Amino acid sequence: MLAIAPVLAQIEVTGGNLLIWGIVSLIAGIAILIVPRILNYIVAGYLIIVGILQIVAAL
Repeated sequence: MLAIAPVLAQIEVTGGNLLIWGIVSLIAGIAILIVPRILNYIVAGYLIIVGILQIVAAL
């Protein structure tokens, strides 16, 4: 978690972004409750997104 702190600090958070991430989190939580096997895909997607953000921030 500490590895993504610099990336998150560089991202400007606006009201729209918070709304989108809130909706995504809610949908992901419901999906995990309904289909626990989907957790693997959600975690993989999160890791891919964080990795891309770190690479873009380093450029």
